[in-house]
Amino acid sequence: MRTFDFTPLYRSAIGFDRIAQLFDEAQRAESLPSYPPYNIELMAEDKYLITMAIAGFDQSELEIETEDEKLKIVGRKKLKDDAKRTFLHRGIATRDFEHRFQLADHVKVVGARLDNGLLNIELVREIPEALKPRKIQIEGGNVTFLERQAA
Repeated sequence: MRTFDFTPLYRSAIGFDRIAQLFDEAQRAESLPSYPPYNIELMAEDKYLITMAIAGFDQSELEIETEDEKLKIVGRKKLKDDAKRTFLHRGIATRDFEHRFQLADHVKVVGARLDNGLLNIELVREIPEALKPRKIQIEGGNVTFLERQAA
């Protein structure tokens, strides 16, 4: 795997350190295991759905947490008495996992549900009104801005 050094970005750009950090994290994430398998879907313009295949996990064994634009999903299997069981083939993985997703600005988790071994996490981007584009009305006439302010 080829790696890139983003150190020059940290030295020569002010305020872009977050972008360089995201590149660094993305490079490291490529080498991480992909268990459990998951999908990320764009459901509508600002709505997303993460679906994770977590067969064998109970709702009480899962934890979902958001902090600082990061989503963390943890699965911890409670100890079961597998010593008494004899598997001829064991293809269903039920090992512990921790998966992290970097969320874009203003993306929030709005719901999660466990259904038939699939964990569905719904996300939505809610841009505050102050940050949304707005139209500026163009006025006509001979009155200048400064004259209007003085009146």
